[in-house]
Amino acid sequence: MGDLEANKSVAEAFLDVALNQRDPERAVAEYVGPQYVQHNPRGRDGGEGFASWAKWRLGQCPEYRVEFKRTLAEGDLVVAHTHHIDEPGSRGLAVVDIFRVADGKLVEHWDVIQPVPEESSNANGMF
Repeated sequence: MGDLEANKSVAEAFLDVALNQRDPERAVAEYVGPQYVQHNPRGRDGGEGFASWAKWRLGQCPEYRVEFKRTLAEGDLVVAHTHHIDEPGSRGLAVVDIFRVADGKLVEHWDVIQPVPEESSNANGMF
């Protein structure tokens, strides 16, 4: 199962290195296990699948940034609730990434993605 705080750190470091530091290959090399099962229907299995997507996304949005709102861990799962921003001033996306961790590495991924709307029926915000 591993240490919960260590698992949270692995997930946060992975997203930070890949997207904020713009180095998806290093993120995969350091934080992804030998098998990486992808449940997002638009992504391929394996670390290379993620790196390919991340390079494409960063190429499309050179100022892409991820802001961490909260990270939770239970057992071998980590949930990162983040705000993905294409460029300064854009509303961006509310993203929940769920990772399974084994032996200190990310080995499985699910995500839920929702655009941040211009208007809301409440004043609570998405984060």
